Amino acid sequence: MTSPAERPARILVVEDEVELRGVMERHLAGLGYEVLGAGTLGEARAALWEYQPDLLLLDVMLPDGSGYDLCAQMRGLTSAPIVYVTSLAKDADAVRGLAAGGDDYITKPFNLDVLAARVAAQLRRLGAPGAGRIDLPPLQVDLVAGRVTLDGEVIGLTPRELALLAYFAANAGRGLTQQELLRAVWSDTSGVPTNTVRTHISALRRKLRLDGASPFELALTPDRRYVFHRLRFTPPPPARRTKPPPASPRDPQ
Repeated sequence: MTSPAERPARILVVEDEVELRGVMERHLAGLGYEVLGAGTLGEARAALWEYQPDLLLLDVMLPDGSGYDLCAQMRGLTSAPIVYVTSLAKDADAVRGLAAGGDDYITKPFNLDVLAARVAAQLRRLGAPGAGRIDLPPLQVDLVAGRVTLDGEVIGLTPRELALLAYFAANAGRGLTQQELLRAVWSDTSGVPTNTVRTHISALRRKLRLDGASPFELALTPDRRYVFHRLRFTPPPPARRTKPPPASPRDPQ
């Protein structure tokens, strides 16, 4: 069985300077990371929801807003380290960024090797993705303890269901074919019934209540690929305030 921890760490680079973003992406990809890029807050939010990166490199001054605001918004939704990479070099700027939930602060211009070392240090501290634990709040998959929790509730899974969920979680947002799942989770597919994947996915849907009011979805695309991802959270509309009935006129004294 292929462990989900074997996949490279996924890094999202949020930088509106296209040339600089390309340099950062190429350097990190050359070190074996899976690298995604975004040039605006809107693109970054979409990538965060779809791909669940393990670490975020975040510029502060972006065309559609402040990286500080994105950091504060995402802190309650992901435990991934957030490292600012910005030209704002004052101590007060660093303090503001760390107070918003950031984990590190790098000022431009910077050395690419130092950037890579900071990234590696944050991933080691978090233990992602190589420590046998996958966090997609509110879902936690602990491969060492063999335990899955969703919204704080322990979900009882068989070892094979646990391995399948871990592979889905480690590849959140990716379309996975049945053959890829068989190779990754079952390794030796000789003698495995053709409906094995569907049967285990049905069990995961039931146990994780994916067909109900779940924060996650496990969908089958038209080209027969399974995609596990966290749903966008849409806050309910504010309750309408009911005006009090008009006061009745007082009786004349």
